Amino acid sequence: MGETASRRSLKLRTVRHGHYRNTGGEELSRPVRKFESGPLGGDQQIGARIAEGEIDFLIFFWDPLAPHPHDPDVKALLRIAVVWNIPFACNHDTADFIIASPLMYNEYRRQPPNFD
Repeated sequence: MGETASRRSLKLRTVRHGHYRNTGGEELSRPVRKFESGPLGGDQQIGARIAEGEIDFLIFFWDPLAPHPHDPDVKALLRIAVVWNIPFACNHDTADFIIASPLMYNEYRRQPPNFD
């Protein structure tokens, strides 16, 4: 994500989970909020922040061909992103589209979920 975001002049509040503790923030030259590794609850921590309205979009790179011991957690995180109607990317090209969107540079109010 560092490469993708560094090509744009965005004011991002960046978060990542523990699996990537040594990547991301250095390239962006900004503070990075660190969560636990996915198997230790990091995916749930990020999902909670989405539900609380603290995360507006999600860039979550993962290998769909590799087995993950916390696969249900990954699926739950992606489900939360859909339920709370936030844009999310799971690959570099989609991340580029999100970050390059003119909506990133203006005030945007996402539609909250309606469960009625």
